[in-house]
Parts: sequence; C-alpha cells; structure tokens
Amino acid sequence: MTALAAELPWGDVWGQDDAVATLADAARDPAALAHAWLITGPPGSGRSTLAHAFAAALIAERPDDVATMRQVLAGTHPDLVALRTEGVIITIAQARDLAARSYFAPSLGRYRVIVMEDADRMTERTSNVLLKALEEPPERTVWVLCAPSDADLLPTIRSRVRTLRLREPDVDDVARLLVARTGIDEQAAEQAARHAQRHIGMAQRLATDEASRRRRDETLRAVLRVRSISDVVEVAGEIVQAATADAKALTAERDEAERASLLRTVGVAEGGRIPPAVRAQVTALEEEQKRRATRSLRDGLDRVLTDLQSLFRDVTMLQFGREDGIINRELIDELRALAGAWQPERSLLVLDHLAETRQAIEQNAQPALALESLLVTVVSGRRAA
Repeated sequence: MTALAAELPWGDVWGQDDAVATLADAARDPAALAHAWLITGPPGSGRSTLAHAFAAALIAERPDDVATMRQVLAGTHPDLVALRTEGVIITIAQARDLAARSYFAPSLGRYRVIVMEDADRMTERTSNVLLKALEEPPERTVWVLCAPSDADLLPTIRSRVRTLRLREPDVDDVARLLVARTGIDEQAAEQAARHAQRHIGMAQRLATDEASRRRRDETLRAVLRVRSISDVVEVAGEIVQAATADAKALTAERDEAERASLLRTVGVAEGGRIPPAVRAQVTALEEEQKRRATRSLRDGLDRVLTDLQSLFRDVTMLQFGREDGIINRELIDELRALAGAWQPERSLLVLDHLAETRQAIEQNAQPALALESLLVTVVSGRRAA
C-alpha cells in the first residue's frame, strides 16, 4: 500500500483514534458493520469529517482504492448520498428523498452510504419518515447520522442506530493542529483554540481571520461595559447588526453565484429580463437562500452566545477561586473586578439566562429582544418582569 493510500480516507480525521479504529474495522469486516450509525460529539469535534471518511472506506473496493475514496470525499461518487441542511430544519421532503434513495443498490462501490449531517434538526414528523428505512435497509445500504448528542434524536431513532461518541479535543491539541494547517505561531494558535473552546472550525476561523477576532473581542468588552438600559439597547443592537453583517458576508457571494448559474442554465443573459416561465425557479432559489440566511444568522448569534457563556463561566470560576482553565485570559483584570463585585448566584443566573436565550433564538424569538432581556439580567442581576 502506498503512503498516500494509507492516509486515505482517514487523513483529515483528527484526534479520534478510537472512533477511526472502530469504523475502519467495520468497513473491513461485515460482521462488525451495523446498518445504521449515529456519530455524536460536540461542535467542532469532526463528526461530518469522520462520517464522510467512513463512507469512503465503505464504498471503496479495496484499502488502496485511492480514486474512489477521493471521489467520495469530494462528494461526487454516485453511491454517496449526503444531506447537510443549510436551513433551520431538515424538511419532510428531504427525509423522504433520502429514504427513497436508500433503497437503490450501489452502482459502483461496495455499499450505498447515506450521510445525514445535522440530524438533530429533524422534527418528530420528519424523524418518523426515516424509521422504516433505518429499521429495514437493504443489505448493502449503510446510514450515518451526525448530531451533537444522542439525546437530540427521538428514542425511536436512537434504538435503530449504533452510537459512536467522539471525544472532545484539548486546547493544546487544537493549537497544534492550527499550527500544522495554517502555519501561524504557537501563541496565536493557542489563543484561537482557547477562544473557540476547542471547536476546530471556529478556531481555524479565529486563527486566520482578523475581523472575526476583532468582532469577538469588541463584543465581550461591550457587554462588560453595559451599565444602563440605554446601554442594553445599544449593545444588543450592535450584536445583532454584527451577526447580520457576518451572515451576509458568508452567504452573499454564494447567493449571487447561484442566481447567475441558474440564469445561465435557462439561457437568460446577465441583466436580461427574466421570462415568466423561469420566475418560479428564481423564486424557489430565493426562498432557499432566505432559509440559508436565517440559519446563518442564528448560527452567528449562537457563536456570540457561546462567547458570552465563556465570559461568565470565567467569572464564576474566579468567584470559586479557580484561575486555571480561564478562557478569556486577555480580559483577566475585568473578569476579576466583576467576580469581586458580584455574588456567585448572579453569575449562575446569567449563565442560566444565556442557555434560555440560545433556545429562544433557535425557536424563532426576535434576536434583539432576546438579547435585550439577557443584558437586562446582566445589568440588574434579576430577570426582567
């Protein structure tokens, strides 16, 4: 076997040696292979990377079948069916499509593999669509679901899958990975890994994007300066505005490229009039882009709340005499001052409200109002009436 083949398909999976060993064994030995798997782990632990590597190992004819593994990892192999929703939820139509395609025999590889990322975004009705397909799949079809935890799925789904739990990497491990991938210095890598709370994707973004680092720092400092209701309204608005701008930056270029591609496909020149027969397709694309923008904004706000959670976690740790493991070391003076001014009960109340705010925004609460309510608790130490 060549050195290159030895790296595939697991070369991009990092820090999950036990999980790789389990899945590699399952790909080699049909007796060790379950028909449906659930890969769980915290955000940034590499669930989807591992799922696609497993798919490549299952579909490839041999351990040195490099061409097939590359095709699977690129997402272009006909025996890989992958769903990563960019909307708020996985729809019933999407689930039905996956279920229908799971009954096709593999066309080229050893198995047909159905990968569903973000399986926690299924509603109960959507989950029920998958039950029969998961319970009685064809002999050569393997399902791989990904979610933060098994508790995020219905018991009826959990009972039909084999769960594989990933470990959470250490800050030092993530920092070493950033140095290897990006070439940044060790101090910057450690800071990015610490601020990202070991989320590999976010750590890489912080390590390579100065604007992201600046936005994070400005947001935390702004919240620490909140003293009045007028501050609450101003800072909440700034957070939503920054998250909205960030979401637009992530989606605008792709939206424009998708629209241009669609119009070229149907023969409409750039800037030309869209004929009535094509308007329905353009409208459908725009609706999908709106759903993706909503998801992107919620994800951005969730990152802000995660950063704020780290801030008040640090305050709580200092109040209980713990300085090891502080995430926001660059703000240690401000954190110590706040820890001395507050009682631990107040810090815990803010942390509880943070968790509730995250849930409220996920359930479609108006972001500015949800953040204002949270910041009122920060300012007053009491829940808003």
